[in-house]
Amino acid sequence: MNLTERGPAFAEFWRERHLCTLSTVRPDGTPHVVPVGATLDLPAGIARVITSGASRKALLVAAGADRVALCQVDGRRWSTLEGMAVVRRSAEEVLEAEQRYAERYKPPRANPERVVLEIAITRVLGNM
Repeated sequence: MNLTERGPAFAEFWRERHLCTLSTVRPDGTPHVVPVGATLDLPAGIARVITSGASRKALLVAAGADRVALCQVDGRRWSTLEGMAVVRRSAEEVLEAEQRYAERYKPPRANPERVVLEIAITRVLGNM
């Protein structure tokens, strides 16, 4: 999905510094919702979340809970990105995600157990 077609307001909203929530589904079907920092690659249609490989969200995605929702809100403006997540572990993928995170937020703290949740966006909801 090429998200550049969503326009400049959408792109700017996903460049501004906002915390997000990531929703995954536990094996019993209940939602697991946690605060995260996220970045969005508009042309590729991919969102990235850096996290520890031992985090519950990473373990859920690795175990097959790959349908996720990433949401951010600022007053009346909000956006939810739904998609399919995978866990990426290579040093190159983690470094790229860390660099993107540093551009939007600040350089992340060192974490040798870091992985990337890479989300291929399949649906966009929101109010810009």
